[in-house]
Amino acid sequence: MAALWSRAYPLLTVTALFWAGNSIVARAARDLVPPAALSFWRWAFALALLLPLAWPHLKRDRDVLRAHWPVMAVLGALGIGAFNTLLYTGLQTTTALNSMLIQSAQPALILMLGGLVMRDRTNARQVAGVLVSLVGVLTVIGRGDPALLLALRLNAGDAIIALAVLLWALYSVLLRRRPPVHPLSLLAATIMVGLVVIAPFYIAEIASGRLIVRAPGSALAIAYVSIFPSFLAYLFFNRGVELIGSAATAQYMNVMPLMGAGLAMLFLGETLHLFHVAGLGLVVAGIWVAGRPATE
Repeated sequence: MAALWSRAYPLLTVTALFWAGNSIVARAARDLVPPAALSFWRWAFALALLLPLAWPHLKRDRDVLRAHWPVMAVLGALGIGAFNTLLYTGLQTTTALNSMLIQSAQPALILMLGGLVMRDRTNARQVAGVLVSLVGVLTVIGRGDPALLLALRLNAGDAIIALAVLLWALYSVLLRRRPPVHPLSLLAATIMVGLVVIAPFYIAEIASGRLIVRAPGSALAIAYVSIFPSFLAYLFFNRGVELIGSAATAQYMNVMPLMGAGLAMLFLGETLHLFHVAGLGLVVAGIWVAGRPATE
C-alpha cells in the first residue's frame, strides 16, 4: 500500500475508475434510490468516514474557514450540493454513456470559464479547442441530429447533466480562491455545506412520496458512492495533485469518460452509436488542440 501511495498514475487510474463507476451505479440504481436521497446519503456517510482524519485539521483551520465563509458556501453549494444532485437527477432519464461523454467537456469548459471569471489569458488555439469540444458535446446531446438542437427537443436528462457539468467547471475555477487550509479541512467543510444545500431537496423528495426502496441493491449503491467515488477517490486525487501537480492530474483524468463508456456498455448493456464516437472524437480533439503549446 505504501508503494501505491507514492505512485501518482496508478492512484489516478483507480480514481478515474471510481468516478466513472459513480454514474454507472447511479444509473443502475435509479429505480431504487431517488437522486436527492443518493446525493444526501453519499456525502453524509463520506463525511462520517472523513471526519476522523479531518478533525485535527478542522480545529486548526476553523478561524480561516469562518473568515472565508462566502467562498466556502459557494464551493460547497456548487461542487457538492448542485453537481451531484443534478447528475443523479439527469441519470434518471438518460444513459450513463451519455453522462460520461457530456462530462468529458469539463476541461474545455474550465478553460473557457477561467477566461471569463478569472481573466485568464487565452490564445486562439485554446479558444478553437473549446469550440471543437463543445461541438462534440452538442453532438452527443443532439444524438447526431442538429434538428433536435434547433427544435429544442433535447433529452431532459442530457440537459440536466450539461448544467451539472457547467456548474462543476465553475466550481473548479473558483477553487483557486479557496482559503489556505489543509485539503482535508477544505473537503470536510465543503461536504458540510453541500449537505445543507441538498437537505431541502431531499425533504421535498420524501414529501412527494419518493422513498428509498428497501433492498440490498439500495444499500450497495449508497455504500459504493459513499466509499469509492467520494472518500477514497478524493483522497487519491489530492495525493495525485501532491505528487505530479494539478495540471498533469487534470489532463490524466480525461481517461474517465473512456472508462465510463466501457463500463456502461459492459454492465448496463448500453449501445455505442456513431454519434457517441463522433462526439467523443471532437471532445478529445478539442482538448488536444487547447492543450498544445502556443509556440508550436
